[in-house]
Amino acid sequence: MSSQPPSHVELLQGTLDVLILRTLLAGARHGHAIAKHIQRTSEELLQVETGSLYPALHRLEAQGWIAASWQLSDKGKRARYYRLTPRGRKQLATEQSKWEAFSRAMGLILRPADQEAQ
Repeated sequence: MSSQPPSHVELLQGTLDVLILRTLLAGARHGHAIAKHIQRTSEELLQVETGSLYPALHRLEAQGWIAASWQLSDKGKRARYYRLTPRGRKQLATEQSKWEAFSRAMGLILRPADQEAQ
């Protein structure tokens, strides 16, 4: 069995929404910048495909968690920029709590304190 980390990690159902919300906490970004931020911040382990990103952005916008507007990008092209709404901030806090609890539970199961499987 190899101890090499995987080159990419598959996103679990529902994780993309919280990743997008967390990315937008720092300010408005266009779709490509959101995907790149997630990739860089995850040390290249997570890659968000266009076919997943834009449906998620539209879904979050429909839920009122993000808002979008057309602006000029750094390169002078029109791009749709997304920003977090107050409802999105609340949702992010809720989702972050859930993920922290889930992560803790998984850690307890996968790495028990007494190392019973030694």
